[in-house]
Amino acid sequence: MTNTRNPRYDDLPELGNLGVRHSWDVLPKSLGTLAFLDESTARSGAASVISGRSFGLSLPLDTFDPPLFGRKAVGHSVFEASRNTYEDTVDSYNPQSASQWDGLGHIRARELGFYGGVTEDDAARSELGIHHWASRGIVGRGVLLDVERYLANTGEAWDPFGGDTVGVDVLEATAAAQNLTLVRGDILCVRIGWTAEYKRRKASGEDMSSTGDRFSGLSAAEPMARFLWNTGFAAVCSDNPAIESAPGNRQDGSLHRRLIPSLGFALSELLDLDELAVACAEEQRWSFLFTAAPLPVVGAVSSPANAVAVL
Repeated sequence: MTNTRNPRYDDLPELGNLGVRHSWDVLPKSLGTLAFLDESTARSGAASVISGRSFGLSLPLDTFDPPLFGRKAVGHSVFEASRNTYEDTVDSYNPQSASQWDGLGHIRARELGFYGGVTEDDAARSELGIHHWASRGIVGRGVLLDVERYLANTGEAWDPFGGDTVGVDVLEATAAAQNLTLVRGDILCVRIGWTAEYKRRKASGEDMSSTGDRFSGLSAAEPMARFLWNTGFAAVCSDNPAIESAPGNRQDGSLHRRLIPSLGFALSELLDLDELAVACAEEQRWSFLFTAAPLPVVGAVSSPANAVAVL
């Protein structure tokens, strides 16, 4: 029987010989940490709405030129379907080409399989399809940790493109500076400042072909996985390409492997958090209603973010 009142991280079993802990017997395969969302967390999100200002958190699909990690650019055309009707065609669309969700079928824990031990078999892997997330939507209290703003206020040098890591201590210090209490079921949004810096460099005419090689983000070491799990976040989102930093190092390991196939985390990357961050700073409030509607494509391993924040 699934138990969504999660045990502490250090009480979870280890996954094979990978040096990571897993929640395969704790959460439903189809939802992972989104199982922490329920009626009460939706009400908590709705109760966070005060000003009613809304912010789309998805970047335009053609933001990244060239697309990151060798992905294909989105092809879009508008055509006249009939005398008074126009329609769209989208070709070669990789749902991870801009603001995105990583589904539970996106990353495998080597030979041990995907989340819950699901194998390569397509029928079995459909258990992890993002259509399960789409069927209920993603609704809850979003919380923004504006790391870039916090570090700027403390006078610490910070380069979103520098490959630096954000540790648990920085996340906790940011929350404290914002007078923000993190609670179980929150949807965590971490602003690294990466998308703003990308747009600045692109506008200045810089060569953006290697921007996926090095970027700052969360530490991939075990203390970060412990913190994220023990806090009970329903999802972890950021404005950088991979939540964690790159290129990373062997000693810390892979945060993707710790979070997706092992712990079942829902991850969203490349969100546009800049206008939301400005509004949060203006109102001195860092929690809001977060909603997202992943595409209901059966068996899909990713989706455009389709996320909105209402402050």
